[in-house]
Amino acid sequence: MARVEASAVIRAPLDRVYALAKDVERFPQFMPDLESVAVLERRPGGTVTQWVGVVQGRKIRWVEEDEWDDARHVCVFRQRSGDFNRYEGTWTFEAVPDGTQSRLAVDFELDIPLAGALLSNLVKVLMRKNCENMLASLKGQLETPAS
Repeated sequence: MARVEASAVIRAPLDRVYALAKDVERFPQFMPDLESVAVLERRPGGTVTQWVGVVQGRKIRWVEEDEWDDARHVCVFRQRSGDFNRYEGTWTFEAVPDGTQSRLAVDFELDIPLAGALLSNLVKVLMRKNCENMLASLKGQLETPAS
């Protein structure tokens, strides 16, 4: 299993950053690597969502369960089904003097037949880049002045 981490300080208040992060249905509007996100189930403290992402022209699909802890500003997520053998992680948000520190950690496993170490490393690089792009997209949404 591989682990990737990304972090960014977003110059916006914690409540605004956290609210946008929870609004996953909006992500495809400003995240180019996402084709769609559909909420399948809402319940107190969590959601079940269906995701379709695009990585180097290839569609990746999964159903994800998110548990949102509003008091701690943390999301714990895991794949219920989909293209990954394993996909889970945490997303944390913390108020800092410059705005909000957002950290994303993802543990994943993706079996690729006949994949050697080189291809496995490429998948890890792509996954890290995806996490960084996700945070950069949130940052862009929240730091860009409304026109």
